[in-house]
Amino acid sequence: MDGTAIIIILAVAGVVTFLLYVIKGVLDQLPDLFESARKALEAWERLTKKNDEAPQPDETEERPPPVVPPADDEEPPAAA
Repeated sequence: MDGTAIIIILAVAGVVTFLLYVIKGVLDQLPDLFESARKALEAWERLTKKNDEAPQPDETEERPPPVVPPADDEEPPAAA
């Protein structure tokens, strides 16, 4: 009877240890899985995006100042 109880305790401890090992392995792989899913979603969005849309400029880029043509009614400076 004493030997059977020890075997049962060791078996339960082995099963619990194995389950913890498997759960840890799955949890360690989740960040890579989420990263792959994000990349796949971005690729799908790029694929299905309309090609005729004009690309939007980055908001961080400086835009050049507008070119203002000179007024026609002003006289050019006289030569000295």
